[in-house]
Amino acid sequence: MMPVQVVGLGLDGAQGLSPVLQSLVASAKLLVGSDRHLAYFPDHPAERLSLSDFHSALAAIVRAAEAGVSPIVVLTSGDPLFFGFGRVLLSHLSPEQVAFHPQVSSMQLAFSRIKVPWQDARLVSVHGRSLEALTQALQQGAEKLAVLTDPTNSPGAIARLLTSLDLPWQYDLWVAESLGGEDERVQQWPLAAAQQTTFAPLNVVILLRQTQAPVLPTALPLLGIPDVYFASFADRPGLMTKREVRVLALGELALPADTIWDVGAGTGSVAIEMARLGPASQIYAIEKTAAGVALIEDNARRFATPQVRAIAGRAPEALEGLPDPDRVFIGGSGGQLQPILSVCRDRLRPGGRVVLALATLEHLAEVSAWSREQGWHQRCLQVQLARSTAIASLTRFTPLNPITLVTLTRSEPSPL
Repeated sequence: MMPVQVVGLGLDGAQGLSPVLQSLVASAKLLVGSDRHLAYFPDHPAERLSLSDFHSALAAIVRAAEAGVSPIVVLTSGDPLFFGFGRVLLSHLSPEQVAFHPQVSSMQLAFSRIKVPWQDARLVSVHGRSLEALTQALQQGAEKLAVLTDPTNSPGAIARLLTSLDLPWQYDLWVAESLGGEDERVQQWPLAAAQQTTFAPLNVVILLRQTQAPVLPTALPLLGIPDVYFASFADRPGLMTKREVRVLALGELALPADTIWDVGAGTGSVAIEMARLGPASQIYAIEKTAAGVALIEDNARRFATPQVRAIAGRAPEALEGLPDPDRVFIGGSGGQLQPILSVCRDRLRPGGRVVLALATLEHLAEVSAWSREQGWHQRCLQVQLARSTAIASLTRFTPLNPITLVTLTRSEPSPL
């Protein structure tokens, strides 16, 4: 028998162990665990070692194993190799010295209680850690998140983080408390209510990304619609021009205008905002992907902007047959930036302008070289913004990706 036997427990304690594992625990010469776990075996005759002084206890386990004490039974919660004590033991003992006997993990129980498959869930621990990994997963739009919490990074703190991030999608928040115990409670919580609630100390949080855009409120701002209200790509939910950049781009476009091209329209968020600012405008949203075209049409219906027309195809070819534009917004070029600009040069109406949102230095250099060659006037606006983000009870700034807005005109525009 390997000298160190690591046994996972649930909230039902010794009663939840199989007869074989009960016999193993009973044979222990050294019984190790937290005070809560040791309390499940009040009459055990072996020497007891509490993990309350973690580093001293770990050193004592190593010394006992080297001295030939066997078996040493270490009691842990659930699966000891799932964000548990098992990883620490393996960093101090060889695999040949340790055996693991997992119990059903809290994550298994939580997903079972809410009846959601979890083979594709993203697992994050904020227990004794920062919220950085969770923030990154939320900003990436992970579909399912399972979160191990602690008293500081509690369900309430996670709800506050979700509220502060201003994501372009929403999450359902589930809290599973005291799983397997008499006081078990599993419930979905509104974010505001979760921030005001005290939960049982043993809990996990499940976050499920909503697949549908939320119902539109009765009153929307004239300018700067929150990202969350746009239907977006299921596999790339963050792929849209962010609200703050959208507002600045709309200002650079100097709207309203009669005919507008939105090249590389994506979800149509910019086109929708254009249409709401200029109800008489005709807006052509050019998008190469079938999923993007469907989203543009969906969003046009959602926001009651029938003047937005989705054009399926790749620019510049898809621009043929469209009316000559007064304004052009280029949010994506698919590697055809110069050919698209050449079409704009030939067809832009007098007094018109082209605005580009560029994310890379290479594209900025390409546009700058083109404007010099053509003798066009170029104005650049570098956009570097940060949003406030909750970090437990504190707040910090999280930067958005920097964008350069480039406005091109045939001659220097007059001040607006």
